[in-house]
Amino acid sequence: MKYLIVYAHPNPKSFCAGIKERVESTIKSKGDEAVVRDLYAMNFNPVLSGADLLSFKNGGLAEDIKTEQDNIKAADIIVFIYPVWWTGLPAIMKGYVDRVISYGFAYRYNESGVEGLLADKKVVLFSTNGTPQDVYEKSGMFDSLNQTSDDGIFRFCGIQVLGHHYFSGPGSVDDSARQEMLNKVEQAISAT
Repeated sequence: MKYLIVYAHPNPKSFCAGIKERVESTIKSKGDEAVVRDLYAMNFNPVLSGADLLSFKNGGLAEDIKTEQDNIKAADIIVFIYPVWWTGLPAIMKGYVDRVISYGFAYRYNESGVEGLLADKKVVLFSTNGTPQDVYEKSGMFDSLNQTSDDGIFRFCGIQVLGHHYFSGPGSVDDSARQEMLNKVEQAISAT
C-alpha cells in the first residue's frame, strides 16, 4: 500500500509534527510505503496564478503541480495533517488544494453534473486546533469543517474519506493526554 502524506505546519516541533512522525512510523511498521510532502519545507508556492488556471484546461501544467499530481496518482491513501487556523486550512494547504486538486485532474463537469476523477483514492485527515473541544462541538464547528473539507473538497472529487480526526488544544494539555492523542492517530492509520 502506498501512502502520500501532505503535511503543513511551520513549526518542526509542533504537535502536528508529532502526528506526522506517528503516521510515518505506523505506515512503516505495517510494511507499507510513505511519501511525505512537507509543504513548508518544500517552500510550496500556494498562489494559484492565471497561468495555472489556463493550464488546467489547456495542458502544460507547472512542474510543481505535475509533481504533486503524480504523487497523488501513485498513492492509494492520502493523509492530510494540518492545524485549523481561523476555521479553515492554513494558506499553504489551501493553496495546495487550489493548485493541485484541480479541474481536469480531480474533477470535471459533464452533462450529469460533477464527476469526481479520484474515486480510486482514500483520505484520512488529522487536524489540530487551539479552541477547546466543547466550544467547537457546541457551535457545530466540527460539522462545518467536515462539510467544507471532507465533502467540499475530497468527496466532491470522488475520494473516500476514511476519517477526519480532530485534536483540540494539544498545547494546553499534559504529555499523557498528547500521548493518548498520538495513540488515536496510530489506531486510525493501523485501521487503513
